[in-house]
This record gives sequence, structure tokens and C-alpha cells, in this order.
Amino acid sequence: MITLFLAEDQSMLNSALSQLLDLEDNLKVVGTASDGQTAWEMIQKQSPDVAILDIEMPRLTGLAVAQRIHEEKLPTRVVILTTFARQTYFEQAVQAQVAAYLLKDSPSEELIGTINQVMTGKTIYDPALVQSVLSAEQSPLTKRETEVLKVAASGMPTKEIAQQLFLSEGTIRNYLSAIFSKLGVRNRLEAVELVQNNRWI
Repeated sequence: MITLFLAEDQSMLNSALSQLLDLEDNLKVVGTASDGQTAWEMIQKQSPDVAILDIEMPRLTGLAVAQRIHEEKLPTRVVILTTFARQTYFEQAVQAQVAAYLLKDSPSEELIGTINQVMTGKTIYDPALVQSVLSAEQSPLTKRETEVLKVAASGMPTKEIAQQLFLSEGTIRNYLSAIFSKLGVRNRLEAVELVQNNRWI
């Protein structure tokens, strides 16, 4: 019997997926959570064979939970199940050494097959996702510029961005100017739209 833990912030999907997986003779859902912090606490206590985690959840993301499982060397294998095919998410998942990364539009049979395969030590990544990551252009922005743009994407003024990143307003303006120049855009809105479309953040 393979024990499963499911973390998904959409309660309807959480319930439906739990019922679907429990129908399999060799699978048993031993716990569920709708936020990452609760998932992390319960996984530590229950030590399930496989944790199926959504990425964007309250309190802790699925990727943050996966990273903690990896760092603490817990025996639980992680399957990321998400709607997001962003390059940065995939890279974080690989860094956390997740056992599988699937998109939510995958057939349920594929998820069940993946659970069985990761229990044999295999690593499964959605082929369409891998292809999109491999074919994606690399971001021209430095790590620091990307960090500045992430904060700027919230729409906060330059002064607040500077305070949050512990930099001067002048430095932030210089970063934004360099970002706009590299991306060939005129303002923050265009910059954010471009990097999100290219899955650079």
C-alpha cells in the first residue's frame, strides 16, 4: 500500500482528487491540507510515501515544502501537480529534487502511473513542460535585476522598493533603467508582462 498526502488549496479539487486516488487498490490518502505550512507539519508527522503538492498555496508554496523535505532528508517522495509551466518553478523543483512534476491537465491515469513509478525510484517530468523550458530563451536580466523587477511588479513606488531591498532610490532607478533597456520596453508594466510571458519570473 502506497500512502499519499495531498496538498491543494482548491478544496473541491482536493476532495475530488483524494476520492479518485483512494479508488486505487494500492493507494491510500492519509492526509490533506489546503495550505503549505499545514502540509509541511503533517508530512513530518505522518511520513507518507508520496506527497502530491500544488505550487501556489497560502503560507508556504508547494516548492518551499518540497525544498524542506529535501533538506531534512525525509523519505517522502514529492510529486508537484500544478497549472504553472513557468521555467523558474521548474528549476526550483529540480533543485529540490522532486520525484515528478506534472501539469494539472494531465490525465488522472498519468498521475496514478507516475505515483507507482516514483516509488520504484524513477523521476518523471511532464514532456511538454521540459520542452517548453528547453526551448525558452534565457533571461537577459541578472539575478539582482530580476529580484528588483519582482518587487516592482507589485506596483509599489520606488521608495518602498528601495526600503524592501535595502537599497537607495537612486540604485533602484538605475536598476529599472537597465532592465527597461535590456528588455527593450518603456515602463514597468511592459517589463513585467514580457518576463512573465517568457516565464523568467
